Amino acid sequence: MNLSERDKQVIWHPFTQIKTAPLPVAIVKGEGAYFYDDKGKRYIDGIASWWVNVHGHCHPYLAKKISEQLQTLEHAIFSGFTHEPAVQLAERLLKRLPPNQSKIFYSDNGSTAVEVALKMAFQYWSNKDLPKTKVVAFENGYHGDTFGGMSVGARNAFNNPFAKLLFDVIHIPVPVKGREEEAITAIKKALKNEDVALFIFEPLIQGAGGMVMYSGKILDELIALCKEKNVITIADEVMTGFGRTGTLFASEQAHISPDILCVAKGITGGSIPLAATLCSEAIYAAHLSEDRARTFFHSSSYTGNAIACAAAVANLEIWRTEPVRERIAALAAAQEQCLEGLEGDPHFANGRQIGTITAVELTGRAGGYLDNVALSLRSKLLARGVLLRPLGNTVYVMPPYCATADELKSVYEKLTEAVDEVSA
Repeated sequence: MNLSERDKQVIWHPFTQIKTAPLPVAIVKGEGAYFYDDKGKRYIDGIASWWVNVHGHCHPYLAKKISEQLQTLEHAIFSGFTHEPAVQLAERLLKRLPPNQSKIFYSDNGSTAVEVALKMAFQYWSNKDLPKTKVVAFENGYHGDTFGGMSVGARNAFNNPFAKLLFDVIHIPVPVKGREEEAITAIKKALKNEDVALFIFEPLIQGAGGMVMYSGKILDELIALCKEKNVITIADEVMTGFGRTGTLFASEQAHISPDILCVAKGITGGSIPLAATLCSEAIYAAHLSEDRARTFFHSSSYTGNAIACAAAVANLEIWRTEPVRERIAALAAAQEQCLEGLEGDPHFANGRQIGTITAVELTGRAGGYLDNVALSLRSKLLARGVLLRPLGNTVYVMPPYCATADELKSVYEKLTEAVDEVSA
C-alpha cells in the first residue's frame, strides 16, 4: 500500500466525511509557497495550510532555531517553572500589541486560546462576586470547536449535533456595509442586560463564516459601547493575527483596544502549534488573591512549550530582519489586481479584499458550507496543482507572503478554468 492507502486504514481526518472523501494527498515536502506529493506533483498552497503559514514552508531560519532549541530544552512543566524562550516571546510580543495588553497566557491552539479568554472573562466577574454570565457575539461567527468556542460561534453545520449542550449567546448582526446601524441598535439592546459579561468578535473579517468583512471604524463604535457598560471585549485574532489583514494585528485598524486578545495559527510562522491569550492588567489583577480558590485553574500539559516558543521568537525575528511588510504590501496589490480580473465573469460575484485575503461567491449556488460545489471545485483545483478549500460557494485565496504575483496569477487562472468546468 502507498502512504495514502495506509492512512485510510488508521487515521480519522478533520472536517472530512471519511465515507465519501477521496484518499488524502500524501505530502512529502514543503518549500516556499508549494507542497510536493509522493508522486512528485507540486501544489501551490493557496490557503497557507488553513491560514497558519506565514513566510512559506520550511523557512530555513525557523528550522535552524527549532533545531537549536530541541538540543537544549524540549519542554518543562510551566507551573512553577519558566524558561528563556517563553519569557523572550512574551516580552517581544507585548511590545507589538496594543499598549493595554499586559500579560500572556500560553496554550497550544486557537480554540483553546478562545476557551482561555472566555474563562478569564467569566472568572473576572466571579472573582468580583458579580453575577455576569451573558455573552454577546456576532452572527455567523466561528471561534473554534471546543464547547466554549462552539457556544459563542454560529449555530450551523459545524455544531448542530451539540446545539442543546451549548450555552446561550446574544447574537447581533455583523456590521457589514449597509448594516452598521442595525448592529449598533442590536448591541445597545443587548447591553441593557445587566448580566452581560463579554463581547467576543473576529476583528474586521469572519473567517470560517464565509470571509465576511467589515470596517475598523464600526468596530470602534461597538467596543466603545461595551466600555461604557463595563463589558469585557475579546478580539479573536487566531486567523487575523500576523499580517493577514495588512497590519500585524487586525486590532491595530481599530483605535480602541480589546481587553483580551487571542492569537495562534501564524504565531510560529506555521511551524509548530502554539497559542496565546493576552489580557489587560485589570483582567490579570482580578485573579490575584490570598484566597487560592480565586486562582485561574487552567492549563495543558504542553503550556509554554520551549520549542514552540523558540519558533515564535524566530518568527518575530524574521519580521524584524526580513522585508515581510513589503511582501505583504506586494501580495495585497497582486491580490487586488487578480480580483479585478474576475470582474465581469458571470461565474463570480461579491469580490472583496482585506490585506492579503480575497474572497468571491460562486453565482447560481444555494450557498452554505455544505454546498457540494466546494468538493467538486477543490478536486478540480488539486488536479491543476492548486490547493484552495472553498467554504461552500465562497472561494477565498490566502497564500503565504512569499507567493509572487506570477504564482498568484496562476492560481486565479486555474480557479477560472476549474469554475468553468464545474459550471459546465
